Amino acid sequence: MNPTDRERPAPEHRRPEGVSDETVAAVGKVSEALEIVEQARGMLYGFHRLTGMADLTLGEATDALRSAGHGALADEIERTLIGRNVVDGRWTFQLVEEFDDGYYAAFREAERMTRSELVAGRRHLFEAEMKEDRRTHGRSGHEATP
Repeated sequence: MNPTDRERPAPEHRRPEGVSDETVAAVGKVSEALEIVEQARGMLYGFHRLTGMADLTLGEATDALRSAGHGALADEIERTLIGRNVVDGRWTFQLVEEFDDGYYAAFREAERMTRSELVAGRRHLFEAEMKEDRRTHGRSGHEATP
């Protein structure tokens, strides 16, 4: 690749002809909102994993209580908590599936549709233009592309 080629953004990070600053900013906001939902989804998966780990760890704890001579207490904890639904009728895997199939899928589709209709499906145009504005052109470590 010619070094001067690295001074221009890749075609997929260039604004399509006729797209306004306002449109690029608005599409960027929609993408930013999706990024927030992605972060929330990660936290939901973290909640799912931690809740599962807590259930398994509590199982180990009841075994330890039983070994220490506290069988009745261990039995009560098992009946009350081990394998219990986290919310009405659901374990966390069901929450994750419902979130993924409903809200998350609809959000991703809305973001994809917005990009498709307004900026030829291009991703991160707002950030790509910010990079062009902020980087030091011609300086090593500030190239537009790899």
